[in-house]
Amino acid sequence: MAEPALQHRFEAAKRRSLVTPEGVDLSLRLADMGQRFTAFLLDLLIMVGLLIALSLLMAGLIAATGMAGIEVAAVVWLLGFFLLRNFYFVLMEMGPRAATFGKRATGLRVVARSGERLTADRVIARNMMREIEIYLPISFLFYTGADVATALAGLLWTGIFLFFPFFNKDRMRIGDLLAGTWVVNAPKRKLTVDLARAEGGALDYGFTDAQLDVYGVFEIQTLEQVLRDNRPEALATVAAAIRGKIGLAHDGGPDLDFLTAYYKAARVRMERGLLFGKRRADKFDRSV
Repeated sequence: MAEPALQHRFEAAKRRSLVTPEGVDLSLRLADMGQRFTAFLLDLLIMVGLLIALSLLMAGLIAATGMAGIEVAAVVWLLGFFLLRNFYFVLMEMGPRAATFGKRATGLRVVARSGERLTADRVIARNMMREIEIYLPISFLFYTGADVATALAGLLWTGIFLFFPFFNKDRMRIGDLLAGTWVVNAPKRKLTVDLARAEGGALDYGFTDAQLDVYGVFEIQTLEQVLRDNRPEALATVAAAIRGKIGLAHDGGPDLDFLTAYYKAARVRMERGLLFGKRRADKFDRSV
């Protein structure tokens, strides 16, 4: 009996309550250090692989153009290295899945601790800190011209940033602390039904375009998460919020059916809008 109870407490210690602006409480499990290290290692391998591929392309350019192509190849390689080092993590985490290839492979994603949409400034802040958390300490360690004091200072600096996640309960890097983010488990789970392809339901409610445009991509992704979790209290909270927002009275039907119908109709309209280059990041985006 003691072992299951201990395991339950251990699991509960890893969970955090993330309340969305709509009042939905999403219980998320924080990524452990092993997962984060594995994801980062995979991303580093991908970056090294891309650099090797770029190097081979530049070598081919030099072979084809001779000495005249060396300067061009060097500039292109340095530009590629700069962009990869500084923007690989930023651009990937600014995407809809908020995760790099390494995080996707290990079932992780980045979220804002406030429950709001993960904004570009948060992503940039957490990743720009990587320069002083990782790259600068590494340069200290490999700088052969340093004296003993400089080497020790570099080692201490490296240790502070390396072990910082072990000294806070949320396992945050300093970049996460400054940006207000968590790295959480987001395993790909199958829905009990294929919401996007489900027959019927959406037309029964006769949602208008104005009702479907109330929410953007972020809110629809949150709704999908709620439907995947299929927790009655969360379904009721979200259904009440959406009905109130779009001015639709409760018809007495199951909340799951209503939310499934709204999700399907909103997804169809959203995907139709993308054909014309229209995409709202969230309900506050009025740019389209």
